[in-house]
Amino acid sequence: MIGSRNSERIATAIFYLIALLVSVLLAALIGYILYQGLPVINWHFLTAAPLPYQAGGGIGPEIFNSLMLLVLTMALTVPLGLGVGIYLSEYAREGRITRAIRICIESLASMPSIVIGIFGLMLFVVIFKWGFSVISGVMALTALNLPVMTRLAEDAIKNVSPDLREASLALGATQWQTITDVVLVAAIPGLVTGIILSAGRVFGEAAALLYTAGTTTSALNFTDLNPLSNNSPFYLLRPAETLAVHIWQVNSEGLNPDATQIANGASAVLVIMVLIFNLVSRWAGNWLFSKKTGQ
Repeated sequence: MIGSRNSERIATAIFYLIALLVSVLLAALIGYILYQGLPVINWHFLTAAPLPYQAGGGIGPEIFNSLMLLVLTMALTVPLGLGVGIYLSEYAREGRITRAIRICIESLASMPSIVIGIFGLMLFVVIFKWGFSVISGVMALTALNLPVMTRLAEDAIKNVSPDLREASLALGATQWQTITDVVLVAAIPGLVTGIILSAGRVFGEAAALLYTAGTTTSALNFTDLNPLSNNSPFYLLRPAETLAVHIWQVNSEGLNPDATQIANGASAVLVIMVLIFNLVSRWAGNWLFSKKTGQ
């Protein structure tokens, strides 16, 4: 008995040590990025356009492009991924076809992003003739994130206690009412985690966007809000370099005299955007869960 207790204490101490080590490494990484990048950030840097071959440019268009791609990609990824997750967990019967679908989803989820980029280049840029554009980048990111969102949504729904389903059905609710009013509500924490992970890939993705959204961005005229106008920032057929792509390009080409400062500042902004999105998503998920459950 004493040996078992000692073993349990040792194992607990090891797990705490591992968690502490990971937390310290993560905090050190984020702290280093912010330490290097925060002195560069100011209003001009956040709003001005980049200046090729010159110092003093900003990242304003890249911030807008990143947010625009995020919103459009998640608007496609979340409903589609949730719908497939509901089908696989609630309606699909176990069999060869269902197992084959899961294998395909898991294979696509582990697909290198550069392969998705080449696929997007051939299909959206060349065959559909959308060119290097917002819509090409959105479709490539959707293809990249959809398998991940589907798998996480299926797992979150499956983890809901069967007792909740049985109680709802026993009270006379239909299967669809049980799914929408009971199962999905109980699965909100897991679904929020899936959304955060998918959004993080959108913010940080560069390889897939190099071949679809492009490495340049057109001038953004916010006085023209017509999405069919070539000068509008909401025009879907314009090139849209994101923050992640801009960081890669600045570091790889090094044509700007202040390339290091630009990369440091853009990296800090990207980290801050991801942190803010994660915090807001968690808060919104907890608020929605509390509102639906009354807790």
